[in-house]
Amino acid sequence: MRIFIREQLPLIVLYFLQLFIVTAIYLLDGYHHLMISLYTIFLSTCLLAGYLCYRYITNRSFYRLLERPLSAMEDFKNEVGKSPLSESLQQLLMSQFAHYRADIHHYKYKLEDHIQFINQWVHQMKTPISVIHLIIQNEDDARFHAIGDELERLRKGLEMVLYTARLDLFERDFYVETLELEKIVRMITSSQKRLFIRNHVFPSINIPQNLTITSDEKWLSFVITQLITNAVKYTIGENKKIYFYGYKHGNHQILEVQDQGVGIQQADLPRVFEPYFTGENGRQFQESTGMGLYLAKQICEKLGHQLEIESTLGEGTTVRIIF
Repeated sequence: MRIFIREQLPLIVLYFLQLFIVTAIYLLDGYHHLMISLYTIFLSTCLLAGYLCYRYITNRSFYRLLERPLSAMEDFKNEVGKSPLSESLQQLLMSQFAHYRADIHHYKYKLEDHIQFINQWVHQMKTPISVIHLIIQNEDDARFHAIGDELERLRKGLEMVLYTARLDLFERDFYVETLELEKIVRMITSSQKRLFIRNHVFPSINIPQNLTITSDEKWLSFVITQLITNAVKYTIGENKKIYFYGYKHGNHQILEVQDQGVGIQQADLPRVFEPYFTGENGRQFQESTGMGLYLAKQICEKLGHQLEIESTLGEGTTVRIIF
């Protein structure tokens, strides 16, 4: 109703302005039959009111539709009404919607092609990395150890690219099963032994052997690897430890990854799960990308897990996965 009144308000104002001008002209011309003038004004106003009522009744569904958001394009098509204005607007919107949908499909296919290219490129890059690793694995020279460290960083970077590209297609590539949390953590820490040794940081695992969780092993391993990488990266000094605690709390199983690192400022904590956010620590540690915790959060949400973080500046950070 408000849209109808706003639309017809200029017509109503123009109508009464016209009546005033015509009546004034008759009065100036010497015609002083006031009752006849008022009767004429009354009849003309009734005609206007009848026209407005007819206009509103024929377009009532159209105006009501404009006052509330559409849940689907079909709602507009079914309830638009039969007036020329509503039918013309329907044709215009349906045409625009068809162009919009065509553009969406076009960009969707381009994005899928780009993701497929990224996946193929990452897999192609893994082959030379594996070959270089085989070449240097039996060498004791310090230079070859440095090459191995850089290969490990390169491999992790490629994995981050690969998992980022696959995130939107998560539903096509996951398998949920019952896993022993202690075995998963030991397997991941063993695969990251070069990272621990290089930074003189050591894992301490305190997880009951009978503690089981329901998750996807591949995606969960990536999440825990990101947590380990962050924990080691922000731990300064030798002979520090990364603690892994597993326990049950009510109906939930919980994994805590606790480091003895530099910690996170309280002002940065609410934003650590945002993409590309590195905070104050990112200015001190140049390797920070701001994507590790973001990807971990996104994957945990898709797996149905919760990811929480606590930190005290100068004392360390605790990241908690709640299964």
